[in-house]
Parts: sequence; C-alpha cells; structure tokens
Amino acid sequence: MRQLLAWTLAAAAALAAAPTAPTARPDCPRLTTSWHGDNRARLQRVIDARGTCSGHTGAVAAFDWDNTVTKNDVTDATLSWALRHDRLPRPARWKDTSAWLTEAADRALTAACGTGAGASLRTSAEPRCTDEILEIRENATTMSGAPAFAGHWNHRRTVPQYAWVPQLFAGRTPAELASYARAARREALAAPVGATRVVGTHTVPAYVRPYGQMRDLIRTLHRAGFRVYVVSAGAEPVTEVWSKGVGVDAAHTIAIRPVLDRRGRITTRDEGCGGVPATRGAVIPYIDGKRCWINQEVYGVRGAAAWQRQPWRRRPALAAGDADTDVTFVGDATGAHLVIDRGKPELMCRAYDDADGRWLVNPMFIDPLPRRTTPYPCSATAWTAPDGTPGPLLRPDGSVVPDQAGRTP
Repeated sequence: MRQLLAWTLAAAAALAAAPTAPTARPDCPRLTTSWHGDNRARLQRVIDARGTCSGHTGAVAAFDWDNTVTKNDVTDATLSWALRHDRLPRPARWKDTSAWLTEAADRALTAACGTGAGASLRTSAEPRCTDEILEIRENATTMSGAPAFAGHWNHRRTVPQYAWVPQLFAGRTPAELASYARAARREALAAPVGATRVVGTHTVPAYVRPYGQMRDLIRTLHRAGFRVYVVSAGAEPVTEVWSKGVGVDAAHTIAIRPVLDRRGRITTRDEGCGGVPATRGAVIPYIDGKRCWINQEVYGVRGAAAWQRQPWRRRPALAAGDADTDVTFVGDATGAHLVIDRGKPELMCRAYDDADGRWLVNPMFIDPLPRRTTPYPCSATAWTAPDGTPGPLLRPDGSVVPDQAGRTP
C-alpha cells in the first residue's frame, strides 16, 4: 500500500511539473507526414509544449536507430558488405574476440576461417567461414547448433553477439570501419525495398531505408529547438555514418565505443558507463545500458547514479524504440514513449499497459507485422532479469502487468 501511495504521489507530481501544450501558433514547426491513428497529433502536442512554440529550447529527444529510424539494421548491412569484400581481419585466436566465446564456437570458427593475425579473412571465397560468423551474430549458435557464448553477464546491460560485431573489426581503425559503412550504405540505399541477398548460405536483407516519418519527426524536433540524440547498440563508427543522413551529428550519436590502441586501432574492449570501466563488452547501450549512456553522455550523470532513473528535468521529453533493448530509456521519457511495433514482448507489454497514458504504438512504416493473434505473456515471461531468467513484468507499484493483446496495425 505504501508503494502504491508513493508511486501515485510521484506520478501526480510529475504530471504537475510537465508543461501543458499551448494553442499551436501558425509558425510552430509542424509534422508533415502521415502516422497511424492519432500519433501525429500526440507527437505534435509534445513538440509544441516542450519546444520553441512554448518559448522553450534544449529539451532532449532520443531515438534508437536500427528498425526505429530505419527499416533494417545498418550494422548488419556493414557486416554483410565486409564479409563479401574480405574486410574482416583474421584474429590470432578466435577466443580473443569475445570474453564469452565458447570452446565449441572457437573450434567452429578456427576450422572454417583459420587463424593467424595480420591477414584479412577471405570470406568472399569461404562460405563456411561466412556462415559461422553470421550464425553466431544472428542466433548466438554455431552452424551445428552449439551455443556460441557462455558464462556470466548482466542481461540488461549487454548481449555478447551485439558486442561481438565491433570486436570482429579489432585491428582496423574507426575511419576504415566508417568507410565500410559508407560503402554498405550506398549499396543498401540503391537496393529496392524488399531485396535480399545470399551471404554464405544465409539470406539477409539487401536494403535499408530511413523512414520518411522519422526523418520528418527529427527535422521538426530540430526546428523546434530540441537536442536530438541517437542511442544504438550498434558500432558507433557505423551508426555515425547513417545518423548524419537525418541531421544527427557524431556528437549526438551514442553507440558501442571501442577502446583504441596506441596506433588508433579498434580493440576488443569498449568504453564503460556508470562507474564501470572499459571492458570486453560488459556494458553497451542495451536495455538498462541505454539509460546509463543517456544519463552519462547527455546529462553528465557520473558513477552508479547513471543507472538510475533521473528527476523529470533530466530525462528525455520524447524517446523512440522498437525492441526490448530500448524499453528502459523509452520508458524514461516524460512527454511521449514512441514504439515502432516489431512484436517484442517487454516493450509491447509496457506500451499496451500504458501506465502513464503517454505510450504511442505505431506499426512499422514498411512491411508492418500482422496483428498478433495471441496475447503478450506480460504476467509470466516478458521481463528479463539481470541473470537472464524470464519473469513477470511489474509496474512501478509492484503490481503485475496483465497479458496484453496486440492492437496494431
């Protein structure tokens, strides 16, 4: 009962502190593209209330990148291009590429790809090697089905196969990785919507498209005086190549940041957050890690406090995501929680439960998913604990979120 009363009072205080939208003036920056239902009007109200239309500047809007701003994943597009053009360096030992790589994965990669630092992998001519790398990236298993990663990690701060992609480029420079991303970008933008290609024996998307609605939203937010950030679990040199295409510069792009060696080359270690030093992938912008990186890089919150939800004025006004990896920072937003529906259970349970009345669900703008026919298992397995155990999703007052039916498109 005390928890419920405290949460109710806190929610009331937050609502009282939030500015209300004024009557929109004709000169207020306006969204121009079509959205699902009343989402455009609701987004516009946040822009009007927190931007120049109300005499404010400096509010933060934060966006996940892959499958939120774009259709398809730009880090995967870059990896695909690199595999087809022999740009991955050959490691001295595959076990060195990840702190969690299993013996089975090490054996599979060694057999398919070989070892020996100093040369590039000939993945364009070695489909077995390409297949092992893609299978581990996509499914965290070898081609034989053996687990590729094992050990202990905080499942709300990292996932090994995400951290593994920039680690595969250890020995290259950020400029070289960015050049691969630019080549992949040209290729992906030129490919028709819906195009696929076969890499090894894997069929992967051949195209990427920035959503016109998201491009318009970011442009309108900039015109309204917002500080717009991208926060992604991709490799930062890759994400920066793409984010500038929608007007978000490198200074406002946050992703996995590899530690560089003395020669300026990528290593298998990443920068840390929230008082955690540089590690081999233990803390990346992933679930609670995205909150940490926003708090640290945007609001200057240091140490363990960066893992905690901040006061109202030190949180984004608007946040957007498409997957469970985004649920924490999207939930921190004070004006609107924008969700692109890709059927991810923890995020969709939060969105459909709509505890504060500020969650907006929008179908994907290209090839939206069909409406889900069974409820999301919010009350049973939608939440992932730090040790990886699934469990019921709880509201701030400790009550269980009931199972939710899909409602879009």
